[in-house]
Amino acid sequence: MDYVFVSRGKSGDGFSNEPAASHFLGVPSSANDMKYAHRISKSKWTKAILKEAMGGTSNPLTEGDIVFYVHGFNNSQATVLKRHRKIKKGLEKQGFDGVVVSFDWPGAESALNYLEDREDAKLSAFRLVRDGIETFSALQQPDCRIDLHVLAHSMGCYVVREAFDDADDRARIAGRSWAVSQVMLMAADLSVDSLSKGNPKSSSLYRHCARLTNYYNPLDDVLSISAVKRLGVAPRAGRTGMEAPEHPKGVDIYCGKRFRDGKHGSSIRAGHTWYFDDPVVMEDIYHTICGRLDRHEIPTRAFTDRGNLGLK
Repeated sequence: MDYVFVSRGKSGDGFSNEPAASHFLGVPSSANDMKYAHRISKSKWTKAILKEAMGGTSNPLTEGDIVFYVHGFNNSQATVLKRHRKIKKGLEKQGFDGVVVSFDWPGAESALNYLEDREDAKLSAFRLVRDGIETFSALQQPDCRIDLHVLAHSMGCYVVREAFDDADDRARIAGRSWAVSQVMLMAADLSVDSLSKGNPKSSSLYRHCARLTNYYNPLDDVLSISAVKRLGVAPRAGRTGMEAPEHPKGVDIYCGKRFRDGKHGSSIRAGHTWYFDDPVVMEDIYHTICGRLDRHEIPTRAFTDRGNLGLK
């Protein structure tokens, strides 16, 4: 069973590309797409996730782990489900025994919808807050030993940043002590400046996580295109990395060499989507989720000739 919460409207026996109230799904492993018939109650969905979270990683200080995956723009639901399963399988191969949960927001299946998708992403951040962050932060107690992590890709990183900012503006959530352990950004469609130390756009994101890891690939052609579509020239964090000096909680991981060595193809999207298929990326994410090793000691990393951390 795969667990997803969907912020799309109903359309036939499935879902539309328009924002709407959340639906909670338990998708059978035999299904290759999300259907309206896969809906279950929120309470049943939450209980199932908490049960499957138990085990998590090899870290003896935690009892379980939940990884929320937030997808990027121009993703069909079938693609979201496929990548959800790639993450799940990739982490399980490393020994992960927790649960992966996907947040599916309405991204149209056309690159021409970039600006519309970005607006939908901003609207969808509210659902990620109310039905994801708030739901599980409400269960956090001083003795809570289930860690919550966020893994976002492309424009999904924008959804996450907006969600954390929104959470701090909501008294019901802001008044409660809550946090996630690891926030991991792949191919982040965020301006480099927005992740800088002291920038108010990301202050909530850093405040409520133990560590933020930014995986970036200078060979990502899609992020070069996204800057053009936004009619701006601001470099994207998923292509150029974060500015120095980084926030104390921020970790920049150069992935250009690993992308080339992994031979993931030469299509225009290859440099943007290869993360889901690379075993070294999945191993690095697993160690990051475990939280047992210092950022410099994770075995999939090494210092480059420029002195920054990169995947081997």
